[in-house]
Amino acid sequence: MSVLLAAAIVFGVSAAVAGWFILKGSTARSSGTLMLLGGVATLGGCAAVQLELDGAAAVLFRAAGCLAIPAALALFPRPRWSEPLGFVLITVVVSAGVIATTWASAVESMGFVIVPALLLGVWWGLERGDQDERRALTWSSLVWITCGLVATLIGFVRESAESAEAFDIASLAVFLASLGPPAMVIGVLRPELVDVRGLVTRAVVAATVLFTFLAVAIGLISVIEDLRGQPLQAAPVAVLCAVLAFGVRPLQVTLRGVVDQLLFGDRPDALTAASSLADRIGDDPVLALAAIREALVLPYASLRVGDETLATSGSEVTHTRALPLRLGNDLLGEVVVGLRPGDLGLSAADEDVLRIVAPLLAQTLRARALASDLKESRGAAITAIEEERRRLRRDIHDGLGPTLSGVAFSADAARNQIRSAPERAEELLLGLRADTAGAILEIRRLVEGLRPPALDELGLFGAVRQHAAALLTDGGAPLQVDISTPDDLPTVSAAVEVAAYRIVIEALTNVARHADATRASVSFTCGDENLLLEVRDDGHSIGAWTSGVGVKSMRERAEGVGGSLTAGPGTNGGRVRATLPL
Repeated sequence: MSVLLAAAIVFGVSAAVAGWFILKGSTARSSGTLMLLGGVATLGGCAAVQLELDGAAAVLFRAAGCLAIPAALALFPRPRWSEPLGFVLITVVVSAGVIATTWASAVESMGFVIVPALLLGVWWGLERGDQDERRALTWSSLVWITCGLVATLIGFVRESAESAEAFDIASLAVFLASLGPPAMVIGVLRPELVDVRGLVTRAVVAATVLFTFLAVAIGLISVIEDLRGQPLQAAPVAVLCAVLAFGVRPLQVTLRGVVDQLLFGDRPDALTAASSLADRIGDDPVLALAAIREALVLPYASLRVGDETLATSGSEVTHTRALPLRLGNDLLGEVVVGLRPGDLGLSAADEDVLRIVAPLLAQTLRARALASDLKESRGAAITAIEEERRRLRRDIHDGLGPTLSGVAFSADAARNQIRSAPERAEELLLGLRADTAGAILEIRRLVEGLRPPALDELGLFGAVRQHAAALLTDGGAPLQVDISTPDDLPTVSAAVEVAAYRIVIEALTNVARHADATRASVSFTCGDENLLLEVRDDGHSIGAWTSGVGVKSMRERAEGVGGSLTAGPGTNGGRVRATLPL
């Protein structure tokens, strides 16, 4: 099998498969149908060559290369029959293709008609099409034109080297053309895969640099050969090309800047952008994002925490890059920026600017989170206060209210009967005394619910010792409690003192009721910022604890004052450990 035939088979398979995907997966059905027919015709021509049907093979190859494939390109991504220029161009391509297919001698001349018509059609589509059509056309034209330029360049170099082989050039051209149909599939099905404008920019820069290098090199070699009157040897040519190669990178950078400025406008200086951003980023994330977009000339920016977008600026684009925002080891979120048209990624200068301002954005997120936490804690505090007021109102109304009303009625009844029925009056006074004692107990219960009196009388450590001394196990035996305390307890808030007392008392009560223990230990440790308390027992704790009302209550008390609590089985029994801020 010849190389050219193998190349034709590869192109036929590529065109047929691409046509099938375009036909089934997009609205460009007419183009997909013609591409599929072009691939099938190419494969049919290859089969005819193998069967030595040279006449049929030639017709099939011309039908594919001059009619079906060009018509598919002319109708891609949608036919423009309703537009005068579009109608004329499609008619020209189809007519020239029919002529070239019918008369083999007209192939070359019709090629000079078909190619300009297709290029004009691409220009017209880019001018008049919507965003999706322009992206599809850009993908298609980029690959087809690049393949044509590469084949032309290689052919030119081989001719300059006086070793041209038309057979090899034709095979290479067909192989390269196999890349065109897949590009059309990407253009209509996955145009967002990569920002094709960036590929166009790089292709334009690369092609310009390459042709400039070749033109300068060939021009200098020709001038030197004319002056010397004889051809240069390989070594001087290699040295000259090596010297010229030093100018490739500067030329590439310059051209990229020129293309960027022509297509996308001026780009900011990194140091200037960073300096301006440092002065403008404040507590408002929306204003901070707007400052970033303005300084770096970006189309879009957003701040995200997890799956939640906190703030956005600009219009969202397909291609974005994300930069994490950290303070120390804490990941607070990320800033997502949209790439400029024509960029495949952020430049090193842009990334440096974002890294400089990332801590400022992280501080903005931290401030926002702290403000949200403060708002929630205020709401929780107000809710707790209102709930406590509601509880007190209910207890007083349902408990003290009826008792005191009864006291008042009994006093009236005793006064009425003190002369007429002294004995009855005495009974009423005895009941009045009992009711009054009950009211006093109820008041004490309410007061102790607000704050245990033992804390004011004995202090935290003394109150804990008093309660521990009265604890009994389920068997009725006293629970031995060892209490370890620091020499001096720093000044703590009333809320922390109550929370520490309630947590220790609840933990010891759970030990006495559920742990099957004979001994428990309570330790208090004071650090620079926290009060650490720990309750251990020698009971039989196996497996993780089920968080009941008691454990939940202890954890809520610790978290209510900004602390934390862990509870579960230890190495030799159960353990409750709480950290409360001083």
